[in-house]
Amino acid sequence: MPPATPLAKTASDQVAQLRKLLGLRPRALAPVRSFDRSLAGDELAPGLRYIEQWAPFERLPGRLDLTALNLATFDQDRIDTHRILAFDTETTGLAGGTGTRAFMIGAADWRDGGLRIRQLLMTTMGAEHAMLQQFARWLEPDTVLLSYNGKCYDRPLLTTRYTLARLADPVLGRDHIDLLHPVRRRYRGAWENCRLATVERQLLGVVREDDLPGAEAPAAWLSYLRGGSAAKLRKVGDHNAQDLRSLAGLLVHFHRLSQFDASDAPTMHPSPG
Repeated sequence: MPPATPLAKTASDQVAQLRKLLGLRPRALAPVRSFDRSLAGDELAPGLRYIEQWAPFERLPGRLDLTALNLATFDQDRIDTHRILAFDTETTGLAGGTGTRAFMIGAADWRDGGLRIRQLLMTTMGAEHAMLQQFARWLEPDTVLLSYNGKCYDRPLLTTRYTLARLADPVLGRDHIDLLHPVRRRYRGAWENCRLATVERQLLGVVREDDLPGAEAPAAWLSYLRGGSAAKLRKVGDHNAQDLRSLAGLLVHFHRLSQFDASDAPTMHPSPG
């Protein structure tokens, strides 16, 4: 008789593995309580929610001037505004590796005179494949990604998840503007650090109130998967949406710097002759 084949991990096994990665101890069974489980948006597929909102935003020109970014990866100083897609992930940890997954992907682009914010949220482990497929549909052939530290973290993480899911990777090799690097070049030494929260305060006048720190996002998601309240998970969504608004605002800040630098440059006159 052939030896028994190990069964694929169940959802409970995967949750137990995530708890171990997050350093959370198993809890004794507690009496069943009634929780607020409501989440915004619509269900696109089993366990995958889609949330969309529109944020007022100043009307931008059709092309943004990026000369102040000093981007070595672009052979042009201007880019069509509609091609830019800001993105940000909320994940099960910051260590990376195959054990870390994105449970939320947020994206924002300029549409109809404002900022369109779209979010994909997994509410079950089995929804990852559908989430990755849906995000890929948001990327056009000429889409340029916009992120903050996304080249080192978010993009490689998504590449790993697409590889493990045996799906074509839509993010690898794509044009990508990572605003962390121009911020460091221009403001390192002037501020205590170059974290996004510092950038928001110093350049955009944004001070987050009642914000859930990113470090608490994994536990908020895991708690919801175990049947807990959705209150903190909704705050994760709010945090992600603010990250996207700040990315858009920061890119506009550099666009204005480019305009200022151009107007401040000396005018060259042809020699008489």
